[in-house]
Amino acid sequence: MHVLVIGGTRFVGPLLVHRLLAAGHRVTLFNRGTIPDPFGPRIERLVGDRTTADLPRLLQNRSFDAAVDFAAYHGQDARGAVEALGGRVGHYVFISTGQVYLVRAGAPRPSRESDYEGPVMPRPTDEEELGNWEYGTGKRDCEDALVEAFQKSRFPATRIRIPVVNGERDHSRRLDRYLFRLVDGGPVLVPDGGTHPVRHVYAGEVARFLAEILGREQTFGEAYNVSQRETPSLVELLGLLQGMLGSRARFAAVASSDLVAAGLSVREISPFSSKWMSMLDPSKAEAELGFRHEPLVTSLGKIVASFLAYGYTTPLEGYEARSKEIELAERWLSVRS
Repeated sequence: MHVLVIGGTRFVGPLLVHRLLAAGHRVTLFNRGTIPDPFGPRIERLVGDRTTADLPRLLQNRSFDAAVDFAAYHGQDARGAVEALGGRVGHYVFISTGQVYLVRAGAPRPSRESDYEGPVMPRPTDEEELGNWEYGTGKRDCEDALVEAFQKSRFPATRIRIPVVNGERDHSRRLDRYLFRLVDGGPVLVPDGGTHPVRHVYAGEVARFLAEILGREQTFGEAYNVSQRETPSLVELLGLLQGMLGSRARFAAVASSDLVAAGLSVREISPFSSKWMSMLDPSKAEAELGFRHEPLVTSLGKIVASFLAYGYTTPLEGYEARSKEIELAERWLSVRS
């Protein structure tokens, strides 16, 4: 199978390419060439910017058995892919996000694929809220363009919706923010007690799922949620990590408003406390495609081992305010002791 991978130079994309190469498939990468990849002469590289005419120009008169698109964020990106690959790709897989549900007014949690339909919430005015809203609505525009293309010309697209992705050497370093604090000996601030549920997905499981569905006609025109099934609370997740690290860090349940009042960033301390954390129901992928996510403790164990081997010496953004965090946490813990 000859597979085109668009974008995906970080995190899940390289994992997928490794799987495809190990299975004997041929891989072509299309990206801007700004981030080096580890594949050497084993792959073909097409360097270009999809927001220009590069994609149709470089793919002209070429065909692929499958394509996986990690880098479509606006409706015109998806329409451009349809134009460039229409009639010349056996299967097109679009990487979407659980945020397509979060921007939908009244979408339930966990969200099923059928919860996609409905009105979108109004455009927010807050800068951080606006960025998340634009990301979710942009991915919805991509999905809508692909549905239209399937209905009009049977363009063989599958839409994969994923929540927060955790994995070894994650460039976003969300989980690292907790791991750093669990191993430094100081107490760990847990905004609002961390009682809310979290349901994420492991990067390796996303790559495995993508490799396994390529070419499966039953997925054409469909959308699938891909996530773990286990749903710990944030503080329970931190407890699992604490045990794996052998950490004795104490948890301080501090109100988010008090963190902000102290000049601290909730996002930098606890990225999993954001309301922009989707929770997906993977029942459809499980029932129709046989998807089963590996146990949470298995994936977390691999991430922790990688962090201890490679990540702990790398500076972390926002960690310079750690002494202020510890001071606030100690104050809260002393009041409640």
